[in-house]
Amino acid sequence: MKKLVCHDCKKELEKGDEYVLYEVVSDKFIKCKKCYKKDPILKNFKKAEVYSRVVGYIRPVDQWNKGKQAEFGDRKEYDVACKPCKTKKGKKK
Repeated sequence: MKKLVCHDCKKELEKGDEYVLYEVVSDKFIKCKKCYKKDPILKNFKKAEVYSRVVGYIRPVDQWNKGKQAEFGDRKEYDVACKPCKTKKGKKK
């Protein structure tokens, strides 16, 4: 059986614990009774869609095959406007 975890406090629910089930589009979220009493509104539940370029096409990363997704996870981002990242030019003699 799949483990039930509270969306807010991340507590793993035990057998017999009370919870509230939220269904958003095709996803399901759970709040334990304590978190529900604190705030019954479900927040921070939308999955961000990340786009990037692979083999010339811009596509959502979650539509890539597993190999390309792993490659995307290994990528490093560089900020060319960052001062420590700029190379110093040598003086001409």
